[in-house]
Amino acid sequence: MSSKEKSSALAGSGAALVPKLRFPEFEERDGWKETPLQKLARPVTDRATTGDADNVLSLSGEHGLVLQSEYFGKKIAGDSTDRYLKIRKDDFVYNDRTTKASSFGTIKRLSAHEVGIVSPIYKCFRFQSSENSAFWEWYFESGSHDPALGGLVNEGARAGRFNISVTQFLSKNAWRPDEDEQQKIADCLDSADALIAAQARKVEALRAHKKGLMQQLFPQEGETQPRLRFPEFEGEWAKSTIGAFKPFVTSGSRGWAAFYADEGELFVRITNLSRESIYIDLRDKKFVQLPGGANEGIRTQLKAADVLISITADIGIIGYVDENVPSPAYINQHIALVRFEDDKLCSKFVAYFLASDQAQRLFQSSTDNGTKAGMNLTTIQNIGLMVPSIREQQLIASCLTSLDDLIAAETRKLDTLKTHKKGLMQQLFPQVGEGDA
Repeated sequence: MSSKEKSSALAGSGAALVPKLRFPEFEERDGWKETPLQKLARPVTDRATTGDADNVLSLSGEHGLVLQSEYFGKKIAGDSTDRYLKIRKDDFVYNDRTTKASSFGTIKRLSAHEVGIVSPIYKCFRFQSSENSAFWEWYFESGSHDPALGGLVNEGARAGRFNISVTQFLSKNAWRPDEDEQQKIADCLDSADALIAAQARKVEALRAHKKGLMQQLFPQEGETQPRLRFPEFEGEWAKSTIGAFKPFVTSGSRGWAAFYADEGELFVRITNLSRESIYIDLRDKKFVQLPGGANEGIRTQLKAADVLISITADIGIIGYVDENVPSPAYINQHIALVRFEDDKLCSKFVAYFLASDQAQRLFQSSTDNGTKAGMNLTTIQNIGLMVPSIREQQLIASCLTSLDDLIAAETRKLDTLKTHKKGLMQQLFPQVGEGDA
């Protein structure tokens, strides 16, 4: 019988399952066996003792188990940690609160610290030494255990928490290969994670480089020349304001009530802007269906080279409208639009200048003495600019655009690696249906 036929027969019998992607040396092996977790792991019941109060851990869906004092900058647990559970490296912690990323809660392994204590609201368990803890971490992250957890959801669940005990958790079955296959899968996915981490460091290094470069390319506070300059330029930059260039300045109308829909008219919102880049991120764009009515107000359609500024909530986030922004597109009332028509001013240079640390400090001092109550159009007109010749403006904008393009390309590589890892997990672990759990 071929491996494929064996896989089909085993999966159909309910006795074992075979993943869609398997390493060659395991192709002729039997399928993964269904085994109760309570035969492989046991609850952790050790309690915190004197001296453990500084090792309080919190469970983060993105970062795993983190030391509160490092992650939050302080310990947020209460004064008494007597009832906290004491865990050690390779122990697992389950938080049965549902999140957008984890419909049935979050399961993480303690890998960054030797020991720690966690709130008794968490469910903690420890695998036998013969089991590969890294494999089981990937097993849970892949969602392979979700069908089993789905069968535990009870009517007593409230406030997004399923109220599942650690005993209930361990009573469910999991699908398990032999130890050498566990190790191979763990090594493969650990390698994929290492590639992702390396690519993430590359992106962060580029962002840090850009931040430092911008500090050098624009004059520091109280100065009239930048510390780093293209060799053909010299002399002081002119001190001015946005309003001095007589731009068209407007904001979105409040009369347009927004509703998420599959189609309609596109509105750029603060969530589409980022402090990392002046690019407008529409990867997760949603269209907004607008109702008719007498209070619709006047809308201004975005044009290439428009500069956008967030004026409520997180004030001073800058966006630049380029050819990648679909047309027609508009802004809502939380964003102001500045459109320059002066041939002595490069709009993209202005966008980068406004996004620089130097200008961001001006935003702070210009918005109601730092209270962040909001900006009006008059305040925007009064925002200060430092302006060199148009040619120097264009070169600075081009330099930073090239760096932004590089960062965007490396970020896409990072996203591709993450997508590849997600697909790899779906292939390396058997897909378990509700009936199999």
